[in-house]
Amino acid sequence: MTLDTKLRWKARVKKKHEELGLKYKKLYWLVGRRSALPIHNKLMLYKHILKPGWNYGIQLWGCTKQSNTDIIRRFQNNVLRTSWMHLGNIRNADLHRDLQMEMVTNEIEKFAKKHEARLLHHDNVEAIQLLDNSELVRRFKRKRRLLSWCSDH
Repeated sequence: MTLDTKLRWKARVKKKHEELGLKYKKLYWLVGRRSALPIHNKLMLYKHILKPGWNYGIQLWGCTKQSNTDIIRRFQNNVLRTSWMHLGNIRNADLHRDLQMEMVTNEIEKFAKKHEARLLHHDNVEAIQLLDNSELVRRFKRKRRLLSWCSDH
């Protein structure tokens, strides 16, 4: 995972979205609306080929803004909608429930909490000190995201 010098996420998310779009174009003949492949197999292709693309480094995604995770969330929703071939309007929450897929934000939260718990019990003292935010000066009163050691960038 590479971030720019100021640890901004926008460039990384944009690049990741482009990579996912290219992978999805190559797979569209298998997972698209007109494919005769059963939905179970389409979801398996999504889980094993597309999901690892945005899932890499997900432990740190708790630090990013909601607008950055929304980009990946919209990609996931588009893939699920086109592969499911449902003709009516359906809410995204219902779509995820019917297909038994985790939403991107839930996935990020789950992995970030697991990563924070692992840092708490780490042998390295410096890793544990990452969680100490007592000296963190915040200029804005933004909502604190998942991990306590993240700053909003």
